[in-house]
Amino acid sequence: MKRIVYSLFLVCFCGAAIAQGPRSWSGSEILQGIRKLNVLGSVLYLAAHPDDENTRLITYLANDRFYRTGYLSLTRGDGGQNLIGEEQGIELGLIRTQELLAARRIDGGEQFFTRAFDFGFSKNPEETFTIWNRALVLSDVVWVIRKFQPDVIITRFPTTGEGGHGHHTASAILANDAFKAAADPRQYPEQLKYVKPWQARRILWNTFNFGGTNTTDPSQFKIDAGGYNAPLGKSYGEMAALSRSQHKSQGFGSAGTRGESWEYFKTTGGAAPEKDLMDGVDLSWNRIGTEGQKIAAAVKKIEEQFSVLNPEASVKPLVDLYRQLVALPGSYWKQKKMEEVQELIRQCSGLFIRATSSMQMVFPGETIKLNANMINRSNIRMQLKGIKIGKSDLPADQVLEKNRNVNQPVAVTIADTAALTQPYWLREPMTPANYTVRDQQQIGIPDAIPAYRAEITIAVEDVPFTFTEPVLYNFADPVKGELYEPLVIAPKVAVQLSPKLVLFQKGTTETRSIKLQPVINKPLPGHLGFGLAGLPEANAAAVADTGAGVQIPVSNRQLKQPVTAVYGMVWDQTAPAKKYSQALKSIHYDHIPYINYFFTDSVKLLNIDLKTAGKTIGYIPGAGDKVPEVLTAMGYQVVLLDRNRLMATDLSVFDAIVTGVRAYNIHEWLNDAYDQLMTYVRNGGNLVVQYNTNNNIGPVKAKIGPYDFSISRNRITDEQAAVRFIDASMPVLNYPNKITREDFSGWVQERSTYHGSAWNAELKPVLAMHDPGEQEDSGALLTGKYGKGYFTYCGLAFFRQLPAAVPGAIRLFANIIALNSQTSTTSK
Repeated sequence: MKRIVYSLFLVCFCGAAIAQGPRSWSGSEILQGIRKLNVLGSVLYLAAHPDDENTRLITYLANDRFYRTGYLSLTRGDGGQNLIGEEQGIELGLIRTQELLAARRIDGGEQFFTRAFDFGFSKNPEETFTIWNRALVLSDVVWVIRKFQPDVIITRFPTTGEGGHGHHTASAILANDAFKAAADPRQYPEQLKYVKPWQARRILWNTFNFGGTNTTDPSQFKIDAGGYNAPLGKSYGEMAALSRSQHKSQGFGSAGTRGESWEYFKTTGGAAPEKDLMDGVDLSWNRIGTEGQKIAAAVKKIEEQFSVLNPEASVKPLVDLYRQLVALPGSYWKQKKMEEVQELIRQCSGLFIRATSSMQMVFPGETIKLNANMINRSNIRMQLKGIKIGKSDLPADQVLEKNRNVNQPVAVTIADTAALTQPYWLREPMTPANYTVRDQQQIGIPDAIPAYRAEITIAVEDVPFTFTEPVLYNFADPVKGELYEPLVIAPKVAVQLSPKLVLFQKGTTETRSIKLQPVINKPLPGHLGFGLAGLPEANAAAVADTGAGVQIPVSNRQLKQPVTAVYGMVWDQTAPAKKYSQALKSIHYDHIPYINYFFTDSVKLLNIDLKTAGKTIGYIPGAGDKVPEVLTAMGYQVVLLDRNRLMATDLSVFDAIVTGVRAYNIHEWLNDAYDQLMTYVRNGGNLVVQYNTNNNIGPVKAKIGPYDFSISRNRITDEQAAVRFIDASMPVLNYPNKITREDFSGWVQERSTYHGSAWNAELKPVLAMHDPGEQEDSGALLTGKYGKGYFTYCGLAFFRQLPAAVPGAIRLFANIIALNSQTSTTSK
């Protein structure tokens, strides 16, 4: 479990689905949208994480049945394990958020989240609810239900535990509680300022047959979600595979399925369906009153007369339909269908609207020039009536002639007090497992709120429509072509610190330097001052050259605790009250829009008793791997090894060779390196293998060690679980550091994952642990002598503990590295 409270001072994310540029629909997609107008029904799917959702069912419901279909993921997947990069925690949650949004753009669903933080694997819901604020997460589920007003709620997992992960079971428990609570005005009455109580017709569990568990039964209600959508040219299984394959950080690339595919359901609340998922639900326009039949007839006529070759012929009938909707009394479905009709008018007419900036980053206190661009690509009569961006409100009265490009520059002044562009869920420090969001109306929104939105009012056939577009940075990439990325309000000066970890030997007096490097985004008039915060004594320096970094000395005599975090600050000496402390990191992957986020950079100072033996380490990087930089801070010379370097190097130069997490899952070439690695160990080397998985996502195809053992799915999720030393005299517990139970204090998220099992007698277990109510397991750390050297398999979660600067984990890892160095020690 993860109980790290991220000291977000704050992290800011410049996010992503908002970075999608203008998109035009094909004629068949427009026809799908017209048909959807006559369906007034909605389904909310609910589970715990990104990638939990049943994408085939969501695709079918959204594109075949035309229901408004949403997916509520309780978390953003922050506690998962990253297969494509080094990002973990909040950074991984940002990536997985965008992967979900990318998936929804393919399968036609909508996306929602609660404030729950994914703190890692949990074995049961009781453990989950000891970390999550259960009442808070329940309130968020109730809020989304009341706002979305689903007729049917579907859970991916049951309340009885077959889903395995504690978060999975907890999601089903919360969904069933919220099914009732959303209809009760006594529950969370503060929400009723914005929404009304809502009772869904039924809640169903979408039973499953995967992972060796079959919960389906012929007696259960079932539907065939495996159909073929001729207008879209794909089966729902093919569309679902494209959607699911967006979860690349989790390794969920999927093959499309074709032909019938049955989905099974068990009713857990409300009236059970007999013939149809929506039994008892009126899906027609009768839901809005006596005028419903006229609306339905008008939609049917538009559908029958629609021409794929001439969509603009449907614009005037759609405008007339919009007038009819405006005249109706206010209601949920009136609003939703007005939004759908407005978008259909835009798509049928080919109306192109965008608002762009020529710069990606802009800064408080400056005036920027933005551009609003409109093109009427039809014969429909249109007139520009006004443009509003921020506080700039430009009235207009300009005819939009066919295919005539209209560009309107708009000057916007960014206030000195303007907030940096950041996601609403990261604006305030979080609790151990819940994000802090105080604005009720922002809860559930999936993505960051754009720095600016453009509201462009255009009269179509004399009916005014206001189109709202995020202001985006638009540019041409030499390889990828035209791209759109978010407009970012950034600090004038960003701050970077290095290194990220500094180790001092406790009991000595040492001084080290931390480099504080300013990134000047916008020149300041005066010289800069530089300093560190977080120490009992001020550390500051001032330099005349504003572009140069400074080295700030830090002594361990200043440190009162084993672990201290210090933060960098920069200020303009002509206005010293204005301090800058935000750093910038960019995350770029091709399958999602770019992510740029700001955070308060920090350096962790460790004043601990650490001894090391050996100097040179060969490191084979794995997935999501930040261990090498910690090894460097420990004083080792780290050489990164790829296939070519490993094969061409005399391995005897290395005191140890360490493989990163999942290295054997992602590097098939390690199979060819087996003999060379075993020769290295046999001749006196030390091979340390961090955890690998052995499942369908990443099966281990290479032999790992000199002795047989299996990789299980066993893990210890309680990071505070008691640890028993099987043999306290073992070298790994005594040299060069004496390991005690105190070294297992302060661990984060989990003790271990993917233990060894069924090991050869030559491998010796070191530690025994167990989660509450379970049998003791000793497969987390296995080590054995082979020839003159050593082999070790580490299920212990060093990949989390070392970057988190957990002192005991660092000391124990130093001992593992020293297994073949029993005669000398180099004291740090």
